[in-house]
Amino acid sequence: MNNSIAATPVTQNWQAYYQLTKPKVVALLLLTALVGMVLALPTLPPLQLLVPALVGIGLMSAAAAAYNHILDQRIDAIMTRTHQRPLVQNKVSTPKAIIFATSMAVTGMIILFYFVNALTAWLTFASLIGYAVVYTMYLKRATPQNIAIGGLAGATPPLLGWVAMTGEVTGQAWLLVMIIFTWTPPHFWALAIHKEKEYAKAKIPMLPVTHGSEYTKTLILLYTFLLLPVTWLPWLTQLSGMFYLIGTTILGVIFVQYAYKLKFNPQRNTAFNTFKFSIIHLMLLFVLLLIDHWLIHM
Repeated sequence: MNNSIAATPVTQNWQAYYQLTKPKVVALLLLTALVGMVLALPTLPPLQLLVPALVGIGLMSAAAAAYNHILDQRIDAIMTRTHQRPLVQNKVSTPKAIIFATSMAVTGMIILFYFVNALTAWLTFASLIGYAVVYTMYLKRATPQNIAIGGLAGATPPLLGWVAMTGEVTGQAWLLVMIIFTWTPPHFWALAIHKEKEYAKAKIPMLPVTHGSEYTKTLILLYTFLLLPVTWLPWLTQLSGMFYLIGTTILGVIFVQYAYKLKFNPQRNTAFNTFKFSIIHLMLLFVLLLIDHWLIHM
């Protein structure tokens, strides 16, 4: 009994550190990175390269997430979506969080540099800086186009995975980046509409706050229309086959339907439901790419 009681604070402490890494977000990023790795080669990636690449990218993505927690403490304390985060609840102190994030970043950089290749290490570091510094510290607080511009940092994992396997940046790798880059605004703006009052209270110039929800809904709809042909690019460049084309078209049409309903027939939770489906959309899209590649090349 005493041992279990004594172990509880330790368990809670580790859970707090785990939450700092935004594990669900990192898992989705790693899925897209894995797809980039698999698509880069005609055969399965060698495990001696794939494993350290995933570990290194995962650690640096987790570090970027932890830095975001550190820099957004004031905002997180105001918003109901984030007020339970570890730093806001004093489950982890800021100095310890900084040490934790920096340790992951340095470890991830070393792994990528010595066990993968230098280009992957530096590109991953640039993505970390883009998200933790450029987006979180500046763009998020400076412009309603914050997510449209800053989304590039979160769109790079497939490119990182590709470069990890090949050591070079190619046009096909950038096509995968373009998909996530185009997907990010309608994904995040749907959440911003759902949490518009909270963003306004936190004085964050999200698009619904500065330009109104109706204008934002229009842009979400237009972006989903744009996203549909962008997701066809892997097929058009013969990076993927018909299986992927059919699947991604179905997903894209459903996303457009969500955006259309949000614009013209919204209900109480339509914005949040659109946000949730957008996550499913991206996850399934990259799973389709993975399966399609196996069907064609394996």
